[in-house]
Parts: sequence; structure tokens; C-alpha cells
Amino acid sequence: MYKLGIIGYPLGHSVSAVIQKAGFENLGLEGSYDVLETPPEDLIQRIKFLKTNGYNGFNVTIPLKVPVSLFLDDIDDYANIAGCVNTVKIADDKSFIGYNTDIYGFKKAIPADVNLNGKRAAILGTGGAARAATVGLVEKGITNIDFYTRNIINSKQTLDYLRAKFPNIDFGVYQIQNIRSLADYSMIINATPIGMKGFMADEMPLEIKDFDNIKPDTIIYDIVYNPIETLLLKEAKRRNLRTIEGLDMLVYQAQRAIEIWTGKSPDSNVMKIAALRELN
Repeated sequence: MYKLGIIGYPLGHSVSAVIQKAGFENLGLEGSYDVLETPPEDLIQRIKFLKTNGYNGFNVTIPLKVPVSLFLDDIDDYANIAGCVNTVKIADDKSFIGYNTDIYGFKKAIPADVNLNGKRAAILGTGGAARAATVGLVEKGITNIDFYTRNIINSKQTLDYLRAKFPNIDFGVYQIQNIRSLADYSMIINATPIGMKGFMADEMPLEIKDFDNIKPDTIIYDIVYNPIETLLLKEAKRRNLRTIEGLDMLVYQAQRAIEIWTGKSPDSNVMKIAALRELN
């Protein structure tokens, strides 16, 4: 019997428990998965709770993907490169091992026919999801990444970190409120929670006018998964742009998390069907 959970705040939108339950059932394994709302100020107490109450591991979502790193005994290569963690395995000796399965999920959700070698990408936001997207894009061959953020000063630490990790990548950062043109990008990724149910569901990270000079072959990738079709994706589809939904990334990263916890990989299609039933 596996005892697992998810920490973050807020978690009212989360479908992780449904996806994980489907994955465990698919493998014929028994497991519980608790939704543990954890504001940043309660993180220390939550870590103590997880360590002393028989948990085998847990997922981490916003806004804890970076601060949880302070409590880990070891991390995998992806977590080390991205500087943030979304999956933790609790070993028998109660040590915490951190992983980043977001990168795996982000990459796997990109269709096989998409060629990003030598291309430019724009990432909206500079948080943990943006770091994961950056690593995934670099591994897909992107050579130029521009970040668009509401607060350039607050993003300096992330940019400095990524520039040190990827000295061959050309990074830029711009104010999202004053976008001049998005014409140069092969992919535009929303790595903010804007558009998420219960948070800013009636908003987009871009303005309508920002779409006017996006190239017809540009791909719009929204990591928000609830709702499945955000306002950003609706507008992209209205303009006949190719889109990638955040639900695929969520399912693939959850599949990888179960593999880390159990050593077995469930059927991602079963997990996605469970998520679709929950979200529709």
C-alpha cells in the first residue's frame, strides 16, 4: 500500500488525485493520494508531517517547487538543471529525493513531427514551470528563449540561473504588458497560472492584439490544464494556430512520478481518460 499526496496552494483546481488513482488501478497496485493544501508559510510543518506519517512520496505544485528544494537530501539531474522539484520520493530511511518530472511531461507532450532545432521560443512567466519548459526546449534544440514577465526585476534570479546552466542559449526578458511583436517565435508557452479555473479563468496571459503578428505555423502551448481549453487556446484555435494542451503534460509527468515511486509505468491513456471525465 503506497501512501502519497500533493502539496501546494491553492489546490482546489487539482485533478492529480484522480490521475494517480487511475494509474495505480491500471497497475493493480493499492495506493492513497492525499490533497494537502500547503501555503508557503506552512511548508516546514508539512514536511515534518510527511516525514512522520508514513508517506512514500508526494508531488509538489505552485508555489512550492523551488522552496521545497531546501528540504531534500538528494535530487535527480533534471531537478538539478531546472533548479526546482515537483516529485519527491521518501526513502526507507526517511531521506527525501527530489525529481523534476515536469520536464519529461513537457517534452513528451510535444508531437513527434514538431522540429524546434535552431528555433526561437517565448515563455510567458519565470516560475518553476518556466524553468522546466526551458530545459525541455533546450533538449528539443531551441537556441533562443525570450521570457515575458510582469516583473523583470523579480525574474533576475531565474535568468541568472538559467544563463549559468545554458551558456550557449540566447536568453532575453521583456515586460509582458508591453509586447511589441511575437512574430519571431516557433513556439509560445504559457508557464503562468493565468487562465486556470478558480484563479484567473476569465483572463489570458496575452492580449488579443498580441496574436495579430504571430506566424501561422507557431505553436501555442498552455501548461494550464483546468479548464482543458483555456481562453488562450480558444483564441489560438480561432486563428487556426496549432495548440498543445496542458493536460498532456500533466498526465505524462504523473506517469513518470508513479514510475519513480513504484518502479512500474502505468498506461497514460487510462490516466488521461480519468482526467477528462473529472474535468468535463
